[in-house]
Amino acid sequence: MDKIIVFTDGASRGNPGPAAIGIVICDAQGRAQKDYAAAIGETTNNEAEYQAVIFALKKIKALVGKAKIKSAEVLIKSDSELMVSQLSGEYKIKEPRIQNLFIQIWNLKIDYKKVDFALIHREQNTAADKLANQALDAASQKLF
Repeated sequence: MDKIIVFTDGASRGNPGPAAIGIVICDAQGRAQKDYAAAIGETTNNEAEYQAVIFALKKIKALVGKAKIKSAEVLIKSDSELMVSQLSGEYKIKEPRIQNLFIQIWNLKIDYKKVDFALIHREQNTAADKLANQALDAASQKLF
């Protein structure tokens, strides 16, 4: 296991409001291998962004296995400037709920050789964004 590239996105309709996540797990060359979409209930957009990273790190661990992830380098790409800056240590985290999510990510990172975060333009994150919106649409249709 060399490098894993992950595109993540969280979305909420309302802030807070119904929320969902979208994740695309790629190989080192950026070719999509797996994708996931899930509604996560009512939350803020920022919390949904964090939940997407948590889901991705847990899913990679389940797919690859604990032994192999010890040598895995993961690059998580997101269009959330706030989240990437917080997870990279550039911004402080003041919101207690975000602090708890940050701690969950920090604890998940321990199992990996390396986990980095990169800010990308929204146009580069369309696949994860589309998955999150599909999950939101599907969840809202279940209500009617």
